[in-house]
Amino acid sequence: MTVGEPTTRLVILRGNSASGKSSVAEGIRRRFGRGVALVQQDVLRRQVLREPDIPGCHAIGLIDTVARYSLDHGFHVVVEGILNSDRYGAMLEALRRDHCGLTRMYYLDVPFEETLVRHAGKPESAEFGASEMRAWYRELDLLPGAVETVVPSTSSLQATVDLVLRDSGLAGNGD
Repeated sequence: MTVGEPTTRLVILRGNSASGKSSVAEGIRRRFGRGVALVQQDVLRRQVLREPDIPGCHAIGLIDTVARYSLDHGFHVVVEGILNSDRYGAMLEALRRDHCGLTRMYYLDVPFEETLVRHAGKPESAEFGASEMRAWYRELDLLPGAVETVVPSTSSLQATVDLVLRDSGLAGNGD
């Protein structure tokens, strides 16, 4: 089942908690302008469904549905979240395979110690701490098939946004 159009772009941003995924996604939308749908795992899973991130959770299907709907209606889509490979990998692979346009996938690789520093500065830092983050942390949780570009922690927010915009063909195409 194909999804989207040859002109739509699908960007998937994955990585551990506090690796910068949401900031990169927001930077892409800010730079591109209208026409980019943000499909954020935390928003759909934690706020819309209010369910735990467990194997087979309903958020997997909802993320897939929102991304497909958006692509089918001419939006470029940025899917972002931890999106652990064992839970979300099959859905992400099917989405990548089914998309008619260009798809680019990125894994933001940030060491655990740096995620703790970044998390401390976030508004939700009081909701969970180092022990929870340690339990969630997965070093280089890459999808099979070398389909993701690994972005090192040394890449600044601006450089990462530039990279994604350039690679995806979204640079200079917004309003």
